[in-house]
Amino acid sequence: MSKYGVTDRLATAYRGLKRILERTIGENRASLSEKLDDALCACRTAYKTPIGCTPYKLVYVKSCHLPIELEHKAYWALKHVNFDLKIASDHWKLQLNELNEFRDQTAFSML
Repeated sequence: MSKYGVTDRLATAYRGLKRILERTIGENRASLSEKLDDALCACRTAYKTPIGCTPYKLVYVKSCHLPIELEHKAYWALKHVNFDLKIASDHWKLQLNELNEFRDQTAFSML
């Protein structure tokens, strides 16, 4: 590991939670304590594509039914960020294609 410049072996499972908090509180750290519960709930009940279910369902083997007010907050958050799975997947595929083209150009220029 030291040959690659890696000095620590630290991995964090809170990257998704950190990303949610960064997007919701922005630069204003004063509202961190208010938003933490909502961010934890969003992180635990969000559908994870690689595992095919939510972390809650993975641990408790049953679906999580949210109270109406939390469902409304979750719907508002999705509407606020204008999240559409089809558009997001198309954008992701476009980024992968651009990355492949860049890799091919780099490999060709090295020949």
